[in-house]
Amino acid sequence: MSHHMNSSTLPTSHPPEHQHPTSTASGHGGHNMMMMAMTFHFSCENVPLLFSGLTINSPGEMAGAFVAVFFLAMFYEGLKIARECLLRKSQVSIRYNSMPVPGPNGTILMETHKTVGQQMLSLPHLLQTVLHIIQVVVSYFLMLIFMTYNGYLCIAVAAGAGTGYFFFSWKKAVVVDITEHCH
Repeated sequence: MSHHMNSSTLPTSHPPEHQHPTSTASGHGGHNMMMMAMTFHFSCENVPLLFSGLTINSPGEMAGAFVAVFFLAMFYEGLKIARECLLRKSQVSIRYNSMPVPGPNGTILMETHKTVGQQMLSLPHLLQTVLHIIQVVVSYFLMLIFMTYNGYLCIAVAAGAGTGYFFFSWKKAVVVDITEHCH
């Protein structure tokens, strides 16, 4: 099998020295290679988006992809916060343990520790598992979108994540344990 590259398969929007092969399809006769930029660019043509059949080829398609990626990144941030809230609500067993500790001037103080547990075979844990899988898949999608090196899509990921954090993180409760000594 010979390994050669037909320069007619390279997109014209990026110089060849900034590209690397992303996929190959071989038949009996040779290779058909699709190239992808390895530096940041602001192109609206021949921009692959996650799946082989999903290619951006116009400014309108790029605008639509920008909005979709922006909301996907916002969803990711919201999902992270929602999982934290659900975890706090589903904590089933809270146990307080008190133990004597030496205090000032030879006195004995009681220190209290809170232990929180969750059952493995429970509906809340199953829901957390499913949401975790969704969160991992969405995070990899966002990473792969960023790795297209398309400036518009990279901005959409960053702006969506920032906006999502702004809108959802304020709900994140900050609990301060007054018995905690290591801050």
